[in-house]
Amino acid sequence: MLLKNKNAIIYGAGGSIGSTVAKAFAEAGARVFLAGRDLNKVQMVADEIAAMGGKGEAASVDAMDEQAVNAYVEKIVKQAGTMDISFNLIDLQVVQNMPLTEMTLPDFTRPAAIAMQSHFLTDTAAAKVMMKQGSGVILSLTATPGGVAYPGVAGFGPACSAMEAFSRNLASEVGAYGVRVVNIRSAGSPDSLVFKDAIEKYPEVMKGVLAGMEADTMLKKLPLMADIAQTAVFLASDMGASITGVTVDVTCGTTAGLCYRAASPATNEFRTLAT
Repeated sequence: MLLKNKNAIIYGAGGSIGSTVAKAFAEAGARVFLAGRDLNKVQMVADEIAAMGGKGEAASVDAMDEQAVNAYVEKIVKQAGTMDISFNLIDLQVVQNMPLTEMTLPDFTRPAAIAMQSHFLTDTAAAKVMMKQGSGVILSLTATPGGVAYPGVAGFGPACSAMEAFSRNLASEVGAYGVRVVNIRSAGSPDSLVFKDAIEKYPEVMKGVLAGMEADTMLKKLPLMADIAQTAVFLASDMGASITGVTVDVTCGTTAGLCYRAASPATNEFRTLAT
């Protein structure tokens, strides 16, 4: 098992991607500490991990609260002895699908404010412990707008860019202590809760949206939550021991080119700009 005897903290573990990553870590052998503001949600994930034979412990923690984060980290280190992995996956409360010129200031700034405050608190708290023990991995997750201009994503694009820059800068400071910091960039997973809710409410609209997103990728598909989770397992393991200070792209090729013009597998004909 790639993460055997590793202790991992996941903030936002009650969400769809957080719970998926938590289960993947547990399946890979890690002891997973699940944090979230809603204890009932994270406890459900802990119970699912226990049912599959893994180790998961739930706690109510607000990743925006400095005292709460520091106390939680201190408690885990006393209890488990080490902190090997920290992954912040809390919700950024994004408002999207509108022009920047029509947004309110609070809606625009909220995602970046949540991202920067929570990651500064959780990542530096983890880094302090990991620097002392001489090892550890700090992970974060962004999306396509962190790599290319993307209309309609409002404050989410700047938030992704800020998170990626913070991840690089932190990596440059803690690498000498044996600590790795890596960001994962996804293209959005259609099996995540936010997409499922949208598909349920607006099935016809989302059919076109997803088709467009898939057309933007080189592989003509979107990464599922399991793809993100397994990438995180690899990066957190010794197999990723030489990877730090970078964003690992798991967008199926979205940020590498304007792929909507690529040839269709069915017709082998290139699409024109007019399509």
